[in-house]
Amino acid sequence: MSSPAASTAAAGSIFRRFRRNRRGSAAVEFALVAPVFFALLFAIIETAIMFFASQVLETVTQNSARQILTGTAQSASYPDWSHFRDGVVCAQIPALFSCPKIYVDVKSYSAFSSVVINSQINASDNFDASTLSYSPGGPGDIVVVRLFYQWPLFVTGLGYNISNLSGNQRLLVATAAFQNEPY
Repeated sequence: MSSPAASTAAAGSIFRRFRRNRRGSAAVEFALVAPVFFALLFAIIETAIMFFASQVLETVTQNSARQILTGTAQSASYPDWSHFRDGVVCAQIPALFSCPKIYVDVKSYSAFSSVVINSQINASDNFDASTLSYSPGGPGDIVVVRLFYQWPLFVTGLGYNISNLSGNQRLLVATAAFQNEPY
């Protein structure tokens, strides 16, 4: 039978050898740092893609607004915003967006000072499409065209939350304000 002093010495020897051995320290350090690193990396990528999508939506809004500015949309006689979306906006949408999820609001005013832009996010943090309209106006009218898209977010569960809608979504909004040409 071994003495208690021998087993204590053997345990101390094992502990000293474990403490001196550094072969697995890089793996342990990486395991500690990796989750934070990847969460930050994915948050940066998601933010970049969202800003890119916002810029694409701005470009589509400007190009679609030009159809109203020149009177082309008025001569096409779209009955409501969904027909304008299907006829003009969706023809320009890249694969980045889903066309049925784009909402369009076109309102005309008599002067720039009478323009009122309300938030489309209600008190429950949901997108409110009930006030959307399609009124492209006539020659010389002031028109505000807004496109909305509910962009899904995935990294928000990791503590990085840029959503402004419920359900981990961000409402992307692009706006164009102009005075119609005398077509």
